[in-house]
Amino acid sequence: MAMINKNHLIQKRNVLNELRANNMTLQELRFFSIYLSKINAKDINTRVVRFSIADFQSIMELGRLKNDYLKQVTNRLLSKVVNIPNDRGGYIGFQLFKECRVDQDENLEWYIEIDAHDKALPLMFEFQNRYFSYQLWNALRLRSSNQLRMYEILKQYEKIGSRIIRVEELRALLGIEPEEYALFNNFKKRVLDPCQQALEESTDIKFNYAPHGKKGPGGKILFLKFDIEKNENYIDQLTLYEFIEAQNQEQEENESPYEERLRFLATACLNEFTETEIGVLLDEMKKILPFMAGMDDLQCHDYLSDKYHELAMRAEKTKIHHRFGYLRQLILADLNS
Repeated sequence: MAMINKNHLIQKRNVLNELRANNMTLQELRFFSIYLSKINAKDINTRVVRFSIADFQSIMELGRLKNDYLKQVTNRLLSKVVNIPNDRGGYIGFQLFKECRVDQDENLEWYIEIDAHDKALPLMFEFQNRYFSYQLWNALRLRSSNQLRMYEILKQYEKIGSRIIRVEELRALLGIEPEEYALFNNFKKRVLDPCQQALEESTDIKFNYAPHGKKGPGGKILFLKFDIEKNENYIDQLTLYEFIEAQNQEQEENESPYEERLRFLATACLNEFTETEIGVLLDEMKKILPFMAGMDDLQCHDYLSDKYHELAMRAEKTKIHHRFGYLRQLILADLNS
């Protein structure tokens, strides 16, 4: 696989970047960035992108693959929908990708090909203006969907040097539900500050932020101003080849499929809890959802993510001293319902 170089850029239309995050996991957002880095935005004939199964497995952090599980992962990619608003308050919705092919080449090597949906082509190809670019390496070390989306949201405004944005709009662009981190201090602690640290450590931009303009009732912060500047202090640039090699090494070190599963499920809680704690939660989940005893890790992830969001919303209303224990009780409540 070719190394990422200065001419291998992601070119992303502003209109695509300004859409609400479509409930994509970090792995799915990263895959979309890699897809955009592999196409030529000036040549629609490059719309079909091929990955070896091994590379796809590493990019999506899948661990050991079974065919049914691979179908779940690719079907979720095919289900990702964007909604483009119009001037009359309506919108048109369509999928980002239309087809995924898993097959063997002439050398009997397995591969995955993915093709953009016809409706999505104007978002990805042959646009002349209102787009921004970034090198793929910036997306490879970020460890949450919030971090990757924050990078893109601010990178779009790097040349301007600042961005003033309504807090509600920023939350929507990050894919954060209205009730989640409703208190600004929680939003700051759980989202803004970790993103600030991650971008300075791992990308070519960094930022400072502060409340901007008049406040709402009760001193509610309505707008934030982000000052964006070039960052020279990031970790060394990471090629896609190096990223895949690092992922492979990490997976080899985790010999147990169970450990791989716990590591994946931990991302549903933004890696707040240890793998031991995630193991306890998984044991409780198996009692109430029999399918979780199988290989359907994506359903496990979705369920745990929903419960973690519920924890975040409840933490807005009452002080929770032991977040792990509280999350466990939320899961056990389903057992008794």
